[in-house]
Amino acid sequence: MSVRALVVDPSASAAVRLAEVPDPEPGPGQVLVDVSHGSLNYGDLNDARSGRVPVGAVLGSDAAGVVVRAAADGTGPAVGSRVVALTSGAFAERVAIDVGALAEVPKSLDLARAVALPVAGVAALRSLRAAGLGPGRRVLVTGASGGVGRFAVQLAARAGAHVIASVGSAARGEGLAGLGADEVLVGLEGLGRPVDVVIDSVGGSQLVAAWDLLAPGGSVQSVGWTSGEPAVFAPYATVGPAKSLTSFVIDGDAGADLAVLTELSAEGSLTVEIGWQGSWDRFDEAAEALRGRRISGKAVLEVAPGEPHAPTPSATD
Repeated sequence: MSVRALVVDPSASAAVRLAEVPDPEPGPGQVLVDVSHGSLNYGDLNDARSGRVPVGAVLGSDAAGVVVRAAADGTGPAVGSRVVALTSGAFAERVAIDVGALAEVPKSLDLARAVALPVAGVAALRSLRAAGLGPGRRVLVTGASGGVGRFAVQLAARAGAHVIASVGSAARGEGLAGLGADEVLVGLEGLGRPVDVVIDSVGGSQLVAAWDLLAPGGSVQSVGWTSGEPAVFAPYATVGPAKSLTSFVIDGDAGADLAVLTELSAEGSLTVEIGWQGSWDRFDEAAEALRGRRISGKAVLEVAPGEPHAPTPSATD
């Protein structure tokens, strides 16, 4: 049997196309999930063109759906559970997922919003944690209108930080004050005082400028590089009082952090903004909008139904 999926194809316009792939066979510590939604990230677009995800392999990291086969080892959620996961090969109708990589979704949170949380939400949460977030800290979030940025603004504000949101234009800064930003700036114009933490998803010259604004003992967490530009530091820019620039990647199981994020979202303490939502048949459109920075928040793909699946046998069949 086979299922449909979005796979890497360098000859396609967005380097991705819909194709048939083998129906996954879960391992003992995995559940089988019928996927209803995926969330598109900048990293997915880069993965499709960089070779990090091989040609013909299924793209994607963010998936949400319903468990149709429980884990054979007895761990994880039961059949029928609504779940969200951070897992490789997420953009398929059916995916085998490690139980540590997912969280159950509260009934009050719809799956289209839950699926926006894995990459962007976990990156925001863990990068702030790594930087040493605390009350009264001055936190600069660059690219604050994007998925990671909007979550970082909210989580930093919840922790009692003074949050400075940097965006590319005044229009892209709309709504950020309501999410907890104390200051909303176009670029870094007007930012004179040092900051303690930078969550940077822009890279390039803005990363250099943010480094110059960092207070002694402060930390820059490099979570993305949407500018695509090199960062050129002036001589001796990295010589002086101790401060750090740290590369960031999500390592290890994300299930526990996803549980925190879904609970915050369900109770209304963490807003999920969807800037684009549509069928995965419109992947090229979503990719173009994301690359062109025409999306504030997240892009959500709806997994359009194809031919009916064959019945899924239970783990005991």
